[in-house]
Amino acid sequence: MSETTTELPVVVIGAGPAGLAAAAHLLDRDIAPLVLEAGPLAGAAVREWAHVRLFSGWGELVDPAAEKLLAPTGWTEPAEDTYPTGGDWAERYLQPLADVLGERVRYGARVTGVSRTGRDRIVDADRDTQPFVVHYESADGHEHRLFARAVIDASGTWSTPSPAGASGLAALGEKAAADRITHRVPDLKDPTVRARYAGKRTAVIGSGASAFTALAYLADLAESDDGQGTHATWILRRGISGSTFGGGEADQLPARGALGLAAKAAVDGGHADAVTGFRTDTVERTEDGHVILIGEDGRHLDPVDEVIVLTGFRPDLSFLGELRLGLDERLQAPTALAPLIDPNQHSCGTVYPHGVNELSHPEKDVYLVGMKSYGRAPTFLAMTGYEQVRSIAAHLAGDHEAAERVELTLPETGVCGGAGLFDEPAAAEETGGGCCAAPAPLTLGAAPAPASSGGC
Repeated sequence: MSETTTELPVVVIGAGPAGLAAAAHLLDRDIAPLVLEAGPLAGAAVREWAHVRLFSGWGELVDPAAEKLLAPTGWTEPAEDTYPTGGDWAERYLQPLADVLGERVRYGARVTGVSRTGRDRIVDADRDTQPFVVHYESADGHEHRLFARAVIDASGTWSTPSPAGASGLAALGEKAAADRITHRVPDLKDPTVRARYAGKRTAVIGSGASAFTALAYLADLAESDDGQGTHATWILRRGISGSTFGGGEADQLPARGALGLAAKAAVDGGHADAVTGFRTDTVERTEDGHVILIGEDGRHLDPVDEVIVLTGFRPDLSFLGELRLGLDERLQAPTALAPLIDPNQHSCGTVYPHGVNELSHPEKDVYLVGMKSYGRAPTFLAMTGYEQVRSIAAHLAGDHEAAERVELTLPETGVCGGAGLFDEPAAAEETGGGCCAAPAPLTLGAAPAPASSGGC
């Protein structure tokens, strides 16, 4: 890389947790960052689930380099064993961090393309010596261009939720029924949203933390004075086993375990019915406005009023089309990272801490980090993203020993992560649907309310 190129900033796409941590680590290494954020404030995506409580405590949500940057301002970290909502995280940490970064964060800047200067993805000649060129649109619609020595894409996956259709495509009729479908955990404290679900039958499609959260919220609504008659139909592509509800008391993140227990309580308490081995094929509207879900096996479920689709997210790679990325054909995650996080095979326990080696691509000095690095894989933790950007910043600074040093121990889930035989519910129930023996079946007396929920 030429001396002129090294004087350029490192462009970071996204002012969320991983993007702002990347900027903090770059500054700590005397490398100039420039953060491009599509939204009007830091943590724009996080703010869209401001009502959801995280299952990670503050101690796992603050990056060390960011804390170092914030300390001179008088900022103090909240009690590490308390659990913020998304709104708390954005207002009490992400926005103050962005404010410290000042003009290094550019809001209303939606990236539309990244390439090498004067080189499309076909051209080999002198490719690695050319700076990156980044195109973005400002909030007023004007187009802009800037140059960078490296690009760190921390734009996340929030804007591209996966559909209800089991094939990965929208189910037939899903788009036509869009007014009855949401891909977000509803904020039932909002009176308008609450009225939409109170006393109604709602289908919840999904089996992760977001689905647990939605089930727990709907169960709370059903037990309230204004929510009588509220009922959920929980739709799973697999069967129910001991691992379905997460690690419970075996989870090293206690609030994550409590979230699964609260979802189980919703089922045990009669506020939700579980439909297993169901792979959505078609969404039909009835004459009276209800929605009927039809499975690939021809099963028709009872009509519902609303559908909450929580089937995960996928990365938006459209603006990276001129770069040479090495992505796993299944997960759309970096090739070297994919085997560590593959939900088809991932074994019990933690994801191995990883950094620049696992996140590198054939295109030199471009990195996908944070949730986007996981592609379509779930269960990402903020701590993982902070370790990723620490390693990348060290590498860009030429400190290769620090870049390859592992500085993170992740909490165990206490459950198996493999997808298992999702097409055969009976087999999933027998085997736990995973890679290894499932935990003992969970039993509840009075299940705790989800002291924290959501994912991070």
